[in-house]
Formats: sequence, structure tokens, C-alpha cells
Amino acid sequence: MGVKLIVVCALALVMSIPAFFVDGLVEERTRRAADVVREISGHVGGEQSFLGPTLAIPYTIPPQSPTDALYQGIYLVFPAQASGAVKTSTEERRRSLFKVPVFQADLKLDASFDLAGVPATAPRGATLDWSRAEFVVGVSDARGALADATLTVNGKAATLVPAQIADSISFGADQIQHIRLALFGTAASSLAKPDAQFNVSTTLRFSGAQRIAVLAYGKTTHLSVDGDWPSPGFDGGFLPVNRSVTPHGFSAQWSVPFIARGVRAEGTPDSISGIGGTALGVSFIEVADPYQSVNRALKYDPLFLGMVFLSFFIFEVTTGKRVHPAQYVLVGVAQVIFYLLLLSFAERIGFDFGFLLAGSATVLLLSANTRWVFSSLTQALRALAIFSLLYGLIYMLLRLEDNALLIGAIASFLAVAAAMYFTRSIDWYSSIPTNDASGRRTPSIVPPDPS
Repeated sequence: MGVKLIVVCALALVMSIPAFFVDGLVEERTRRAADVVREISGHVGGEQSFLGPTLAIPYTIPPQSPTDALYQGIYLVFPAQASGAVKTSTEERRRSLFKVPVFQADLKLDASFDLAGVPATAPRGATLDWSRAEFVVGVSDARGALADATLTVNGKAATLVPAQIADSISFGADQIQHIRLALFGTAASSLAKPDAQFNVSTTLRFSGAQRIAVLAYGKTTHLSVDGDWPSPGFDGGFLPVNRSVTPHGFSAQWSVPFIARGVRAEGTPDSISGIGGTALGVSFIEVADPYQSVNRALKYDPLFLGMVFLSFFIFEVTTGKRVHPAQYVLVGVAQVIFYLLLLSFAERIGFDFGFLLAGSATVLLLSANTRWVFSSLTQALRALAIFSLLYGLIYMLLRLEDNALLIGAIASFLAVAAAMYFTRSIDWYSSIPTNDASGRRTPSIVPPDPS
């Protein structure tokens, strides 16, 4: 019997190999879902990031030697106070079995400028051309525009057009925080003068997918975002100071003071590149990603396959019915097919209901197989109870993410303890018990010492 137990353990490890092929299928479906996300996002604007009203002033630096060329650049001045309000409405676009959260956003971004002391950090020798100054706003993907963007100054509205001084701008030196924005603007020469103070406001309407973010474009920035998505994720350089999430939507407010922003109030794009890391973002995410959940379930396959095999071995020892290794292989195949059922159901009806259907079907099959193998309704009922508990444990581990390791470790310990208890009297050097011709069971249990 000791040899048989070793063989059963080896079979459990061998039957874990097909789980890697199922994992490859999950990865392939995950890549397909990502392709659909990119395809749909490309039509609606993708993840959108916005830069609120900023003053852009062209400057020149005369050549230092006859061989040098005239240098031209852009000097950016952020507003002293910035406040914005964003309202989003979302829907799910579907392509085959895959779905992508798509949003429409109405943005109102206000800015209060104080040009006292400007320029304070201009490059040495630079001459600012105030007559060509522009108010500019930035957006990561202009294809998502649903209406013309307007900028209001002193009660007069102007339609934003591609900026004259630059068509785009980049912030951030590393790949994580790097952001490139298309610039739209309108002339600011009538207001942009040294020591001037004025207020401007811009209105935008854009579509996008998965995420929306607004850079902290003021020395002090206040932003509020409201939407109807029930499971938002808040990310970026700063988390909201207040948030409210309900099944009907969310509301969040950010407040970023100048000392926390860590970016100069004015300067060239290179000197203020850190603005790319100040995004105030909201991600529209699915609470239960079926592919991620199935992938996590696959990681527990060796553990639970071993428990199923161990249960069958205990049935074998306690009933005196020999079980051929081929029958263990069929049990392992049923476990692998459970993951295929789980993946196919989860894509259509969600992970929770998919697990209920796939798990129930597998538990009933394993219980019926126990009835067929051991010719015992009692053993079938025992198997139904044990395997129902086992699959319930799998589901609990997948849902209790923070405590999954603790629960899994305790369950494994209890399973081994139960196996030790039920096999405590077995003589491991004996053969597996069988029933003789008269129907009597030959013992494998060591009789107690009469003394």
C-alpha cells in the first residue's frame, strides 16, 4: 500500500502537467481580449489625459557664435489656481465575447493666472515674444473629440484650434510617467503681459476608454470627477482626498497644493517634465476579470488534484476495492476539464456563475464515478460531501485574496491531518485489502496487541 500511495502522488504531479496547457489557453484568450481593447479604444480615443489651460510663450536665444543657429523654444506658465469638474457617462462596447468600458466626458477646466515675476526661470539670454503667446490645452488622443473645444476669457468664447507654436508636447523622462499631448490653443496676446492677472475657462467634450486623467496643471489644483461606473479605480500621482463609490456611480475630489505637486510654476518643457507624474486619474475596471480569476484558480491545481487523489486512495483502503491507476488518470482528466468549463462559462456568464456550473458538474461527475468504482452509494455520498467542500474551498481562496495564503495553508494542514487520522491503523507494508471469494474482506489493519 505504501508503494500504491507513492504511485498515486506521482500521478497527481503528472496530471498537473495538462494544467499548463490550459494556462496557455487562458493566456491566449487574455491576449485576444487585450487586442479587442486596443481595437475599440483606437476608435474612441483610448486612455485620455488632459492638460488644463496653460500659457505658452515662444522665446528665442540669440546665437552665441557665428556658427550657432537661432534657438527657439516654448516657455510654459501654469495658473496660480486651477479648478476642474469632470462628469463621465460609461457604457460597455462588446466585440464577440469581449467587452470594453467606454466613456464620454464633459470637462470644465478653470484657471486663474498671476504673471507677476514672469519669467523667473527662463533660459539665460532668452527673449520672450509676448505678442505670440497662446492659451493651450492638451489631450492625449484628439480622435476622441465629440465637440469643438472652447476657451472663455472675460465672457468671450473662442474655439480652440491646433496650437500655432507647437502641435504637441511631451512630459516625463521614463516610460512609466511619459506622456505626449496634442496641443490646442487660441491667441493670448491681448491679456498675456508682464504682471497681468486674469481668469480663463475651457470646456471640452471627449470620449475614451478605460481611463481618464487630468494633470495637476495649476500651482494649486482642485478637481472633482463624477461618473456612473460602479467600480472605479483611482490612480496616478495623487489619490483623491474624498471619494464615494456606490452601485450607481462614484464621486471623487482631489486637492493638490503647490508644495505637493513638486513641479515649478513655470519653465521650459524639459524643466517641468515632472508634470507627467501628477495625473489625477480614474480607471474604469471590471471587478472580476474572468481570465485573471481562472489563472489564479489554475495555480491551486496541484494542491487540489492531490487532495482529490488522496480522497480516492482513502476510499480504496477503507473499502477494500482496488482502484487502477487508469481510473486515477480519468479523475485527473475530469479536474483539467473543470478548468476548461470554468473558462468557457466565465467568458459568457461571469466567473461566479461559471464556477457554480463547472464546479457542480465536476463534483457530480466525481461522486458518480465513486459510485461506479466502489459500487457503494455510501461512498458516493461521502465523495459528494468531500468534493463539495473541496470546491467550495477553491472558490473561497479565489475570493479572499488577502487571506488566501492563510486559508489555503490551514486547509492543507487539516487535509493532511485527516489523512493521517483515517490511515492511522494501516499496515503500510501489507498489500491493499481485497474481498475474498466469500465476500469477506482481508484485513490490512494491524490487529491490536492482546497485551
